[in-house]
Amino acid sequence: MPDGAEPTTVTVKLSPAGRWSVSLLVDIEIEPLPKSPNEIGIDLGVTSLVALSTGEKVANPKGFSAKRRKLKRAQKALSRKQKGSNNRYKARLKVAKVHQEISDARQDFLHKLTTRLVRENQTIAVEDLAVKNMMKNRKLALSISDAIWGELVRQLEYKCAWYGRTFVKIDRWFPSSKRCAECGHIASKLPLDIREWDCPKCGTHHDRDVNAAKNILAAGLAVTVCGANVRPERHKSDGSCYEAERSRSDPGNPRAFTPGRMSTESAL
Repeated sequence: MPDGAEPTTVTVKLSPAGRWSVSLLVDIEIEPLPKSPNEIGIDLGVTSLVALSTGEKVANPKGFSAKRRKLKRAQKALSRKQKGSNNRYKARLKVAKVHQEISDARQDFLHKLTTRLVRENQTIAVEDLAVKNMMKNRKLALSISDAIWGELVRQLEYKCAWYGRTFVKIDRWFPSSKRCAECGHIASKLPLDIREWDCPKCGTHHDRDVNAAKNILAAGLAVTVCGANVRPERHKSDGSCYEAERSRSDPGNPRAFTPGRMSTESAL
């Protein structure tokens, strides 16, 4: 325990897998990390758990899929045991231990990943995904639940608060995948099976996930500047970025920059 820290609450738990744990609640001041010049946008996915605006991709470990056959065998053995018998208790314990292994692997991977991202970057931007609604898709529900995006975002959020980092959630309707990160052109359609595409306006070749991460970072920076979220109706390739730059460079222009009037599109 930290020097001089006195626990205010001590909680003892016994998990279904038979593991005892003790948690102690203490009040301490966490020292913020040194400031970093790095800023990053994160696009969450299934095949690649996260795609970063730097171009890096982190593969999804798929903790449940790795233990699925083992869990299936344990549950099948449990179903054959007589209720109330000692053998059923032992079989139930085996099922619980497999679930514990899956949970431990997930938490270990997520804590290492989120800690690295928070240590390396001053600003982290992610999408505010509606995971519950996405789970209604039967074809993707298992993969989405195995990816545990909600826990990843939760860990990033509280670790950024601990260590003095800036954490930004952008609007879930922001067209991060369909927008060209170079020129701002928005593709009319971009099905999920298309993982790479060329911008018809500027010709830039994009990796779908990395391009989305770059747009998420740009939108996150706009949110930090404007103090408001990014709405989809403002995302049009109509030259507004150029107009905003011209307005700020010309003090006599009535559209010159003022703190309360800067558009989110100009910040992008």
